[in-house]
Amino acid sequence: MVGVTPMASSIGFSLFSSLRLSSSSPLSAPRLCLSFTPSRRVALSHLGSIVLQSQNFGLSASRTLRGDSNVSASSAQGDVAQASTADQESLLDWVKKDNRRMLHVVYRVGDLDRTIKFYTECLGMKLLRKRDIPEERYTNAFLGYGPEDSQFVVELTYNYGVDKYDIGTGFGHFGIAVEDVAKTVELIKAKGGKVTREPGPVKGGSTVIAFIEDPDGYKFELLERGPTPEPLCQVMLRVGDLDRSINFYEKAFGMELLRKRDNPEYKYTIAMMGYGPEDKNAVLELTYNYGVSEYEKGNAYAQIAVGTNDVYRTAEAIKLYGGKVTREPGPLPGINTKITVCLDPDGWKTVFVDNLDFLKELE
Repeated sequence: MVGVTPMASSIGFSLFSSLRLSSSSPLSAPRLCLSFTPSRRVALSHLGSIVLQSQNFGLSASRTLRGDSNVSASSAQGDVAQASTADQESLLDWVKKDNRRMLHVVYRVGDLDRTIKFYTECLGMKLLRKRDIPEERYTNAFLGYGPEDSQFVVELTYNYGVDKYDIGTGFGHFGIAVEDVAKTVELIKAKGGKVTREPGPVKGGSTVIAFIEDPDGYKFELLERGPTPEPLCQVMLRVGDLDRSINFYEKAFGMELLRKRDNPEYKYTIAMMGYGPEDKNAVLELTYNYGVSEYEKGNAYAQIAVGTNDVYRTAEAIKLYGGKVTREPGPLPGINTKITVCLDPDGWKTVFVDNLDFLKELE
């Protein structure tokens, strides 16, 4: 990364995440800001002290959590011991019935206009909205294949003066479903895009795929499928213990294990987790590489946002099943939108947002 020292991460999501660098110091935590009204911007700009977590970019997931691992493990065990079996079963049942959906994924880019051009011209996305906050020295852009209130979208963040980020080794790729992979690849090549894997059947299967890179080096897997309501269909993250991760996402997040595939020839196993079938919903692809327990997180990828009917019960479930809540549930200062922020066992961050509050903020 150029001209930026490792910094603490911030909360962010499609309504008000800035995920930007502080203009006052490269070591300062990024702050949040709304573009809706000045009063909301002011209220959110003070969130740094509330949501700050000791996750330094560039450190491995396990190293990030190493200092807290004993405390977190003891805390989680204590929570489980104190909760009665009936309470645990009730909470687990609620999590499964909660109305949850992956809302968007947040990450940083070095040239916003260049990335928007690539996503719209090569990947067929639409620019849904864009906001510039000069006093906070950042710009956001929201892109996707449909409206934010019903589809999974990307939130791009450009921090003034920062043209490069470290993607790390933990983040894998995004997945996009297209009807003709070969045709899409030819278009991307014609636009000067980088193809890292030519179209062809996936190893050990029949689905036609290809891999490309965007201008910042983020990888996209193109998957050949028929028409789908959710073209932006995957986020792949690498984890150090797949069974642990599956258990956490099933119980704490209420996701379903859609499928699991072991590839001993290539020494990796994947698990597809989500809130509905892969052909109709965005899913989380967890990848375990044999013998690898930790990865470099970098400072480019930020987090996924998930909708929920109750951020308070969500936080309870996260604590109960081994996650770490880094921002206790409640309304953001100055507004009524309720959120909670957590880390999974590998240190991947997720922001849970109250469903009704999310829709109100989009109005």
